[in-house]
Amino acid sequence: MKSVPEIDLHDLTYDEHETSQEWVYRAIRFAIMSGQLQPSQALTIRQIAALLDVSAMPVREALKRLTAEGALTIKSNRRIIVPTLVPARLAELIELRVELESYAAARALPYIDGDKLSLLEKLNSKQNDAFERRDFRGIILGNQIFHRTLYTAHPHPVTMPMIEQIWLQIGPLHRLSVAKLPEHYTHDRHCDIIESLKSHNPFGLKSAIEADIRESMGFLTESDLLTEHKNLPLPKTGYVKSLKN
Repeated sequence: MKSVPEIDLHDLTYDEHETSQEWVYRAIRFAIMSGQLQPSQALTIRQIAALLDVSAMPVREALKRLTAEGALTIKSNRRIIVPTLVPARLAELIELRVELESYAAARALPYIDGDKLSLLEKLNSKQNDAFERRDFRGIILGNQIFHRTLYTAHPHPVTMPMIEQIWLQIGPLHRLSVAKLPEHYTHDRHCDIIESLKSHNPFGLKSAIEADIRESMGFLTESDLLTEHKNLPLPKTGYVKSLKN
């Protein structure tokens, strides 16, 4: 039986005070959200236990939790798989992203200062470096860190758990969205977000957030695109330089 392929957890640190179940949950959640597990991929308790060097019990409980959150599916034969989103469900998740993240960005706007702007610019530059390295994992994580940093500038980011749950459900398709970026993402919307923050323009900020989400997801609503998750090419070197700022 094949092991779970190429799951890179080096950004996660094991906390000796957390339970094994919490560690397994965080690790698999991270792998899904960062696009390292693909739609229709099957997982087994034995594989994950071996990968994380834990017993079967915490794996079983963590998988139940992730299933309840919509990140995994248990089939009738008790196989655990990464679900493939049907077009209607994906479209709804994208609409929810637009609504929640536009709202979260607008709430954070009054708390953005010079230091936070500088940090967002550095994070955007770091993500662009990941494009140049053709590092799909770095691209996906860099985008999430950029948006999370913006939304959590508000001292009470109550929408963040909801936003991350949507990221978790869409996570397996992030690898596809990265491959499709050159076809749809021709303008650096992160630059637009930063400029709107600098000018304290809430309307421009909401517009930039919406455009960033829709274009970065490549308008993935057709069923044929949902099956193109294997052997996808990354954007070529120089892609970032081709973007219109």
